[in-house]
Amino acid sequence: MKREFTDILIIGAGPSGMVSAGYLQQHNVQLKVVEKQRFPRFSIGESLIPRCMDNFAEAGLLETIDKHGFQRKFGARFIKNELVGEFDFSQKFGEGWDWTWQVPRADFDNILAEEIASRGVDIAFETEVIAADFTKENPVITIQHKNGEQTEIEAKFVIDSSGFGRLLPRLLDLEKPSKLESHSSIFTHIKETNRPDGKEGELITFEVLETEVWFWYIPFSNGKTSLGFVAPTAWFDQFDEDPKVAFNQMISKLNYYNGRFDDYEPEFIPKKIKHIAKSVKSLYGKNFALTGNSAEFLDPVFSSGVSFATESGLKAAKLALKELNGANVDWQAEYEDYMNEGIAVFSSYVKDWYNGDLQDIFFHRSPNPEFKKQICAVLAGYVWNKENPFVKKHKRIVGSVAKFINL
Repeated sequence: MKREFTDILIIGAGPSGMVSAGYLQQHNVQLKVVEKQRFPRFSIGESLIPRCMDNFAEAGLLETIDKHGFQRKFGARFIKNELVGEFDFSQKFGEGWDWTWQVPRADFDNILAEEIASRGVDIAFETEVIAADFTKENPVITIQHKNGEQTEIEAKFVIDSSGFGRLLPRLLDLEKPSKLESHSSIFTHIKETNRPDGKEGELITFEVLETEVWFWYIPFSNGKTSLGFVAPTAWFDQFDEDPKVAFNQMISKLNYYNGRFDDYEPEFIPKKIKHIAKSVKSLYGKNFALTGNSAEFLDPVFSSGVSFATESGLKAAKLALKELNGANVDWQAEYEDYMNEGIAVFSSYVKDWYNGDLQDIFFHRSPNPEFKKQICAVLAGYVWNKENPFVKKHKRIVGSVAKFINL
């Protein structure tokens, strides 16, 4: 069997893998990327948050993204019956980006991969990892190409950015149940030919049907719009078995958006993902690190997926380079503990969203301006800034504030 050698092997060419590759390429590291699918390909996770911008900038990808005219996202709106909670990223606590993008991921991910490939990085598409051996001094990863041929790749370090494929967690028995309640999702795209001008046709909006059931509206600059529902898995059982019929039945339950999408045919049969939240026993091991959705995925309600993907991709790349250069790396403290701090903050907010406490704050008729700025910074992804009380005290502050305002 043919054998190749590289310093760092990256599994997956999504945003996490491309941020890793972008950073490492700038530091002249020998790289190889393997990607199971052919790009462009559909992916969910279409709403970014401002923290992503820092990571794209450090990976040298920001200018490339900006050229393509994706829909700019300046905040988010939450609606429940006649109540509205709106957040403007320019009105957040602390420093950081005031905007980001809403993106059709097929186009977005392809742009990132093309940019990385144009810099000379070898990306092998339609190439599947079929085995992984971490018992030797250097990991040996066996890949299978589209034509059926196999190759062994010996690398000094492996970054698993395989997303929901969760390659190394499966191969190395690293998966564990998530601590978050089980929710599922169904979604599709439409070509919105009669989209309203201004905010109504640009702003990402979440309509709450019940405390644990919500709908997303994400408009893109290409005229297409992403529509989807998230709810406890059992909630979906009341609808038709045909996903297209079921989706229309769900659309009919909307209040704010009632009737707006009735004349549109879905671009594809609505896709369903069961049990969204994912977790792992560890984010790293000897000569490997897990990044993005291959490690942890919480819930789409605050669009944190791509933020954690790019954050972990960049952090893993920095530490792998440091180790490659002969320095000792404390992966527990510098990687796992660091990432878990941010994950813990967002996990608290996801839990407080579904137990209703955060919704009580969002939809309060007279919101406290300082509280709103601090919560907005969390929604923007700045979840490592402990100067923000809503980060530092994340385990209890939302519940305490909700209890106070409900008195």
